[in-house]
Amino acid sequence: MTDGAALFVRFQGAERDPRGHFPGVFALANRLARSGRLDAAQYRFWRAGNDWYDAHVTDPSQVDPRVYDPDVHPGATAWFKTTSAEPVARVTGYLELLASHGVPCRRVESPSPGRVVYEDADQIVVVPW
Repeated sequence: MTDGAALFVRFQGAERDPRGHFPGVFALANRLARSGRLDAAQYRFWRAGNDWYDAHVTDPSQVDPRVYDPDVHPGATAWFKTTSAEPVARVTGYLELLASHGVPCRRVESPSPGRVVYEDADQIVVVPW
């Protein structure tokens, strides 16, 4: 890419987890749900959102169970392709959910976020450079 435009986007927490990684917004929202911190409306949103992603975006770990294995692909993270408009747009609701619980997140863009270990029409999984 010669113009420097981002080809990939990731939405992640602003703070590192105990392993030193920035967890993605889906992992952060799932943690809130599992811990029982969502009210009824938030839980319905989370469940419906996850169901939509499950139905419309491939789970890389279902294609390659080792894609997120820390011994095989240390620090592997998923990034949406910027051409994947609807999945990217739907992240907004997750960001609002997390913000309502004081969980800071940020949008990161990159033309080359790492070594690609998985790719499909909507996303890549990379081991960061």
